[in-house]
Amino acid sequence: MAAACMAMAARGKMVYELYRTTTHVAGPIIFAHIQWRRLRGLEHPTRWPERFGRPSSPRPPGPLLWFHAVSLGEGLAAIPMIKHCVRVHPNFVVLMTSTTTSAFEVIKDQLPDGVIYQLAPLDSPTAVGKFLGYWDPVAVFLMESELWPNLIISAAEKGIPVALLNARMSCKSFKRWSRTFALPLISLMLSKISLIAPLSTLQGVHFQLLHASPHIIHFAGDLKYAVGDFNVLEEDIRKIKDLQLQLAKRPVWMAASIHKGEEEVMLWVHKELIKMHTDLVMILVTRHPRHGQQLALALKKQGMNVSLRSRSETISCSTSIYVVDTLGELRTLYRVTPIAVIGGSFLPCLAGHNVAEAAAAGCAVLTGPYVGHFSHMLAGMLQAASSSILQVADKAELLVALNKLLTDKKSLEAHCRAARYAFSTVSKGMKVDQWLVPR
Repeated sequence: MAAACMAMAARGKMVYELYRTTTHVAGPIIFAHIQWRRLRGLEHPTRWPERFGRPSSPRPPGPLLWFHAVSLGEGLAAIPMIKHCVRVHPNFVVLMTSTTTSAFEVIKDQLPDGVIYQLAPLDSPTAVGKFLGYWDPVAVFLMESELWPNLIISAAEKGIPVALLNARMSCKSFKRWSRTFALPLISLMLSKISLIAPLSTLQGVHFQLLHASPHIIHFAGDLKYAVGDFNVLEEDIRKIKDLQLQLAKRPVWMAASIHKGEEEVMLWVHKELIKMHTDLVMILVTRHPRHGQQLALALKKQGMNVSLRSRSETISCSTSIYVVDTLGELRTLYRVTPIAVIGGSFLPCLAGHNVAEAAAAGCAVLTGPYVGHFSHMLAGMLQAASSSILQVADKAELLVALNKLLTDKKSLEAHCRAARYAFSTVSKGMKVDQWLVPR
């Protein structure tokens, strides 16, 4: 056993050296790629140098905690913990990083005063080295599935503890990491991590099968249940009230976080529902703003009555579909609808989205059959209240379920109560304190 472990470690170091050398040699190509992305609007127009470890803010004195999330959902999940950290450990400097520009634009307005926000460095030896050398964190908190070899191993070499929070790995990623060439590398990375807080028991088993020590795996709940500690700006509150007035006395349902391809399901269902509920409005929130804009344009060309949120178009008496093509508003938009269908779950290539936000707002929550790593969240809420989440198999079942909710007021109210109760039950006892003090 000892000999096998030593052989695995040796292979891991060899694979890592190959990865490190490749990412170093590829530096010019990576730089060109980032410039190409910048020209397409996929990187920040002025702060892109941060992706190469070049800071744009001074480093305050004192111990620094670094939180990193790849995108908007993971970043929002980290915010309650960051706020808790600022309150309980005011002597620590807090740095937050994200990878995507969409996350950057929303999260910067949600962070507490004093928290530094930068774009994350690319996983190249030079960028990571510059970043760690400048910011000198005493601990690194990575959200969900951010397993980057140069980052994790470089931090470990500097004696910086690394924690993986809300840790998850899709079945596809698990199979990839389990391959002969990849297993030694992931095994080496996981041996450098001080704490893994998995989303579920299944996720914990995945990490153990990839050779994570069971002693570093601790279950502390899903941070995506912590949706209450979220800033709602006064301007946003005013906009929501305006929207509620525009929708007054009209039946409404929301299709949230809709990916390309799923709009066909939602539009078919809405067209069928309008035959039975002639004044019905669908709020269609696309996953990506550009998709929403393209969709609104295409629907208008077809002669449909569509309003687009980014253009401040109001919902008139003839509006049938309200397309939301903005970012970071989903949590507040749930307040204007009694029914929320959560997308990312109606195509086999997708893996679901967070249902807790809609449940916390008291919506009747529906989802499709493909929920991926959110299956543990559904299971927990269904165990708390069997009618808290309605999971449908296809568009025909979705049509039937929505029609019942729109027709039967008592049924709608019962599902709304169940969703709110299930969220309250499952989210109790969230423990973030144990993750914040460096070990």
